[in-house]
Formats: sequence, C-alpha cells, structure tokens
Amino acid sequence: MSALQPLLPYFFVVLWSTGFIGARFGLPHAEPLTFLLVRFLLAMLLLGGIAVLARAPWPKDLRLIAHLAVAGMLLHGVYLGGVFAAIGHGLPAGVTALVVGVQPLLTAVSAFLLRQERVSARQWMGLAAGFIGVTLVLSSKLGSSASFDVMLVPALIALFAITAGTLYQKRFCPHFDLRTGSAIQFAAAAALMAIGAAASESMVIDWTPEFTFALGWLVVALSVGAISLLNVLIRRGSAVNVASLFYLTPPITAVFAWLLFDERLNLAALCGMLLTAGGVYLARQTSR
Repeated sequence: MSALQPLLPYFFVVLWSTGFIGARFGLPHAEPLTFLLVRFLLAMLLLGGIAVLARAPWPKDLRLIAHLAVAGMLLHGVYLGGVFAAIGHGLPAGVTALVVGVQPLLTAVSAFLLRQERVSARQWMGLAAGFIGVTLVLSSKLGSSASFDVMLVPALIALFAITAGTLYQKRFCPHFDLRTGSAIQFAAAAALMAIGAAASESMVIDWTPEFTFALGWLVVALSVGAISLLNVLIRRGSAVNVASLFYLTPPITAVFAWLLFDERLNLAALCGMLLTAGGVYLARQTSR
C-alpha cells in the first residue's frame, strides 16, 4: 500500500473526472436533485453496511457528527446539487467545469486569508498556470454556450460549496473512520436533497439501462471510491495541494468525452492539458 500512496491523487482525479460523464448519461432520465437523492441514499446504505460488517467505530461525539454532517452537505449535497442543476438546466458541462475550475485559486486565497496555510510563490504560479490551462482546454466550448444568466447561479454555488467544504473538513473534522464518517456525510446530503427535490421537482425517474448504469457507476466509483480517496487526501495533505488536483478534472473529462462521444480536441486544448499538468505539479510542491 505504501508504494501506491503517491498514485492516490491521480486515481482520485481519474475517478472524479468520470462524474461529468456519468451525469451526462443519467440526467436525461431523472431530475438533478432526485438523481442525487437516490445516489446518496444508495451510497449511505452501501457504506453503512460495510461499516456494520466490519464493526467499524461510529463517532460518539455529537460535535464530530455535526461537523461531519455540515462537511457532507457542502462537499456532496450543495456542490453536486449545484453542478447537476447547472447541467440539467442547460449550462454546458464545459462551462460548468470551468466555473468550478476556479476552486483551487479560491481555496488558496481563502486558506491564505484565514491563515490556515502558507501559500508559496511557486504554488501561486502553479495555480495561475493551471487556471490558464483549464481555460485553454475549454475555450472551444465556451462559444457555443448560452449567455450567462440564471443557469450560472447553481455552478457558482457549487464552486463556493466545495471550497468551503474542503476548508471546513480540514479544520473541524480531518480525522474520522472513512466508512462510518462517509455514511453520516451521505445521510446529511441525502436529507438536503430530499428537501430540495420535494420542493422543486416531480421526483419521477425513468429507470432505463442507461440510467441504471450511470447510477451504479456514480455510487460505487464516485460516491464510495473517489470520495474515500478525497477524504484521505484532505486528511494527509494541505487544502491547497488537494484543491490543485481539481484543475486536472476538465482536461481528463475532455479526453473521456473524446473517447466516448467523439468530442474533438484542438491544439489549444492539448496545450492547455500540458500547461494544467505543469501548474498542478508546481502547486503541489511543499513550500519550505
């Protein structure tokens, strides 16, 4: 396992990048918050069952449970709710990814202003380079988007939610059992989605094979696999280091879209991928 630890960030990025692809497959068959409600409930049951079978320790401190619930609502409920709502209401996935792609810079600025972490000059350079690279990757898709109107609001909410959730979890609940703690987080996120879906959606699902596959993939690979890796990375690394990984999501998502949907990659996109990878490398260097 120690030999695999340096590869964990990249396993996380690959899994996380498939989330946009899963959303594209599943959203035509269910409304965004209803889709996420089912996803969170299944993830909660799966992780809860694993925790019971493994006799994993459940937190007894009510404050820790409350902190886990808040972090879960931010990292899962509000973030994914915003992303799915933005895509579901017509904002192109590329534009949504670009908006959320500001998250590493926002996390670095927030951590610096709150004096939670020191951000070196090299890290600032890496964050800036990564943002330019993400913009190049998605530049070809920006021209086809509708004007920035109310569709942009959920994406902005998602941006601030994942930034706040990363900093909050790092500050208030960095250490917890991944099985029981994640089950609590998904339970809190599911409760939030249930309220939102009941208030704004019909909650009707078209259980097609395509939707079932997308749901299963998002539950197992994303809600269990990627989220567990994210929690490990937050626990072991700085918020800026973890946040910088999200710069790699749009380029890898673009590669998946090219392979699965034949979406073309131009020269600017390829240059952007290289620039993004270099920016993440610089941003993840530990300041002296």
